[in-house]
Amino acid sequence: MLTVNEFILRQIVERALQEDISSGDVTTEALCSPTEQARAVIRAKESCVVAGLPIAEMVFHLLEPQLRSVAKARDGDRVTAQTEIAEIVGSLRAILQGERTALNFLQRLSGIATQTARFVEAVKDFPVQILDTRKTAPGLRILDKYAVRIGGGRNHRLGLYDGVMIKSNHIRACGGLISAIERVRRQAPATVKLEVEVQTLAELEEALRAEVDIIMLDNMSLKEMREAVKMARRSGPLLEASGGVTLENVREIAATGVDFISVGALTHSVRAIDMHLEVLTL
Repeated sequence: MLTVNEFILRQIVERALQEDISSGDVTTEALCSPTEQARAVIRAKESCVVAGLPIAEMVFHLLEPQLRSVAKARDGDRVTAQTEIAEIVGSLRAILQGERTALNFLQRLSGIATQTARFVEAVKDFPVQILDTRKTAPGLRILDKYAVRIGGGRNHRLGLYDGVMIKSNHIRACGGLISAIERVRRQAPATVKLEVEVQTLAELEEALRAEVDIIMLDNMSLKEMREAVKMARRSGPLLEASGGVTLENVREIAATGVDFISVGALTHSVRAIDMHLEVLTL
C-alpha cells in the first residue's frame, strides 16, 4: 500500500503532467474526439517487482476522474514478462495523454523495487539490512524511497532534517571528528540518532570513544571492515558499510558482520523496467 503524503504525491503527479502536456496535446486533440472511449492495458515486458501502480492510477484520474482503472497486480508483486498489471477504461484522450507519464513512474519505481529485491535476496542469510541513500532523482525522493521499501529494503534518512550524519566534509570544516560530534550534541535534539562517517580504523577508534549511535564505514576494504566489527562489538554502536557496493560484492560485505549496507545504486543509476501500454477496442 502506498504510504506517502497524498498532497505531496498529487503535486508530483501534477508537475509531471504539466511538464508533458503543458498547453495541450496537439496530436491527440487533433486525432481523437472528446467523447471517444477506449480500453487499454499496461504490461510488464520483463520479469520485475511491480511498484508505482497507485501513482499511475492517479495520473489517469487527474486527467479524467471518470476513468476506471483496474489493478491486475499489487505493488510488491513479482511478475513475469508479458503480465498485464493494469487496465484502464474510459476517455481515449485521457489514456493517450497520461500514457507516458504513468509509464515513467511505473518503469522507474519498478526498476528500483526490482534492484532492491536483488540485493535483499543476495544477503538474505545474513543478519544485515539493505539501506538506500539520498542519491535520488530530484523531486522524486519520497517515491524512490517508497520503491526501495516495496523491494524489501529500508530507508536511510529521508533528508537532512530527520537524522544527524557527520560526513568527511563536516569533519574538515569543524577541525576534527570529536569537535564535530561535540558541536552536534550541543545543538541537535537528544532524541535524534547520531551517525558519523569514518574512512580509517583510527577514525573509527575516535568515533567509538565518543559513543555515537551508528558508524558508517566509508569505502573500507573487507579486511578493514572485519577489524572494525571486532572493535565495535566491545562498545556497541551499529555499523553501516557504504561505498562501491555491487551485487557482486554485497555478500562478502555482509559476511564481515556489519549491521547495514547502504547502496546508492538502488536509486541513482537504476535501469527502468520495460513496460508498455496498449490501447484496445472497447
